[in-house]
Amino acid sequence: MSKIVLAGGCFWGVEAYFSNLKGVTKTIVGYANGTKENPTYKEVCSGLYGFAEAIYLEYDNKVLTADKLLEHYFRIINPYLLNKQGNDVGLQYRTGIYCFTLEQRQYARLFIINYEKINQNKKTVVEVEMLTNFYNAEEYHQEYLKKNPEGYCHIDLGLLSKDERK
Repeated sequence: MSKIVLAGGCFWGVEAYFSNLKGVTKTIVGYANGTKENPTYKEVCSGLYGFAEAIYLEYDNKVLTADKLLEHYFRIINPYLLNKQGNDVGLQYRTGIYCFTLEQRQYARLFIINYEKINQNKKTVVEVEMLTNFYNAEEYHQEYLKKNPEGYCHIDLGLLSKDERK
């Protein structure tokens, strides 16, 4: 099993997308890389503590490679928008890949370099950092779109093809 933390705007849609992807075994929505212990949603939204809304995910790298995982991540985000995804604006909605190992961070950086080359050297604003902390979001945020199917989501969940779904 491998694990990574991804920020891609509002965590509801990011979690809904990845929880349906073959090879992903666990998702938790939460707050990554901020400066306060156990923040509340209101504190995260204030921007005072520097958190990103993110998902922690575990995946079976025999089913889903790191390359494929990052390809899916870039499929659902706009990597050129700073602190914004969909209609959501603010520091907590930034894009980021938060890594558990130096090797994972180097791999993610190389992935982005190659992505930028493929896209006419257009620079992305996706953070690639070591994970310094992750706090689970409140329970009502966990699997939010499963509990609230009509809830807001900036991600087109139809981007997952039938053969990519669990």
